[in-house]
Amino acid sequence: MATIKKIHILQFRNIKDQYIKPNKDINIFVGGNAHGKTNLIEAIYFLGHNRSFKTKNLKDLIPFNKKNIKISAEVGNSQVILERSKNNNNATVNKQKINNNSTLTHLLPIQIISPDKGFIVGGAPKLKRSYLDWGVFHMEPTMLQTYKSFSRALKNTNSLFSGGDNRQLDYWFFELATLSVEISLARTNYIERLSKKIERPFLFKTNKSFNLNKPLSFLFNSGWTKDVNSLDQEMVYGFLKKNTNSFAKVKHLNYGPHKATIDFILDNQTESYFSRGEQKILSIMFWAAQVLMLTDAGVFPVVLIDDVSSELDKQKTNLVLDCLLGLGVQVFLTDIGKKTLIVDKKKTNSYKINGGVIKEL
Repeated sequence: MATIKKIHILQFRNIKDQYIKPNKDINIFVGGNAHGKTNLIEAIYFLGHNRSFKTKNLKDLIPFNKKNIKISAEVGNSQVILERSKNNNNATVNKQKINNNSTLTHLLPIQIISPDKGFIVGGAPKLKRSYLDWGVFHMEPTMLQTYKSFSRALKNTNSLFSGGDNRQLDYWFFELATLSVEISLARTNYIERLSKKIERPFLFKTNKSFNLNKPLSFLFNSGWTKDVNSLDQEMVYGFLKKNTNSFAKVKHLNYGPHKATIDFILDNQTESYFSRGEQKILSIMFWAAQVLMLTDAGVFPVVLIDDVSSELDKQKTNLVLDCLLGLGVQVFLTDIGKKTLIVDKKKTNSYKINGGVIKEL
């Protein structure tokens, strides 16, 4: 089970030399704006990915007048240390250097809900694909290589289009068609299983409590045109061959798994009509359903939620807490602290963040 037993943030943005021994269930961090709540969430996310969800610029993460960032933690029975500087990327698990970030992702699977990252309901297609593929990856780890192979084939194909050289296209079209079918099949199977989790009793109860007891559905768009069966390798290959000239004009492949998305529908309305509160609640429900799928398979992710009460009233915020507690995983959440959160004190640690300093309440 992925549980952070201890975490020491030595240097990360405005957080310096802070040590936390979190609860295995719920951990709530309250504080004003710009005091370090999101930085804490970002640091924990960094621990499981060796990268930020907010920036690609390492300088943004290094504290003023410092040269590096450093985070260490006890995760389950493993000791994880991450140290990053301009010229150094040192990640170790039990004192063994790791060269592949997927090792961290397996050790500490993290599910994050943050305004900075966006909500999957009402979010950009890229975020929806990330949500979908995160679940596929943890349910079928071997698919990681398939995704990498597809990305390489896509890159080579686009390079040929950019350079105007079509001589090797047939080879790469065949590769793309084969890998595309594997990805579409894995995604389709995952969504079918996910839809059953949405019907789980406590999620259904949550749905009714939020007054969202309206017909809810979601559709997977494979990234190909509607007349292409994404699970038929010959049809996908034929589509690529038939439209070669069109792709050559735009100099890239504008159809395929890299363009896939999920469309959410509530009471026959598309997600563009949902309120921000509805988008957030439904996103939490879908993230919760994904967590349930993983826990049923023996994978227990850590859930991070930044600014939990934004767009929600007091009642809905506390219903979210009930929902999270029902997942049976470790949760870290932040809040500005203006609403009274009803918690089980035995299963909750509460902290105050002020200027990057974290104190347990």
